[in-house]
Amino acid sequence: MPRQINYVALVAGVLTLVLIAASVFVPWWQFNVGNPALASVNFSPVNFNLALFNTILTVPIIWALNLACLLTLLAGGISLLVYSVLPTKSYAKSLLGFGYKKPLYAVILFMVELIVLYLSVTLLTGVNLPLIGSASLQLPDILSGGITVKVAVSAFFNWTFYFAIAVVVLCFAARVYHRKAAKPVTSISVSSTN
Repeated sequence: MPRQINYVALVAGVLTLVLIAASVFVPWWQFNVGNPALASVNFSPVNFNLALFNTILTVPIIWALNLACLLTLLAGGISLLVYSVLPTKSYAKSLLGFGYKKPLYAVILFMVELIVLYLSVTLLTGVNLPLIGSASLQLPDILSGGITVKVAVSAFFNWTFYFAIAVVVLCFAARVYHRKAAKPVTSISVSSTN
């Protein structure tokens, strides 16, 4: 009997693990202040680097959220891989139900964290930072001591963010494909009578 494999879920599971590895090294969103950068923020759901004058600052709550997101994505990717090679088992639908949503949760968490970061900086400093693109911002008088200071800033999403969206779409495709992959294989036997 041929083994049934949900190839869409297999690819989604592998790409979820690739997304984790890529996101550790390549942030989903970058923000730079100055050229060369005086301050920079490199941000993904599994890694957050805030550097001020080449000194990396760590925020414990964000570090904990990043670790939780990394472990959640890892569990989701592994469950998709296990499900993909065993789609007809009794526990397969539970594995798929657990695994296919995790990249979506990571993208949602990333967007919520990015909005909170944007709003907190805007509320604390009164400066409207760009989420995408470049701008020349004038610092408020309270931060610059009454001197007019303009700073060039740039922000952009890296390829890993768009890759994450593709992984989310592929995970949902694996869920839709489950009906076809979970059908039991019917074998036709032909017997000849002599």
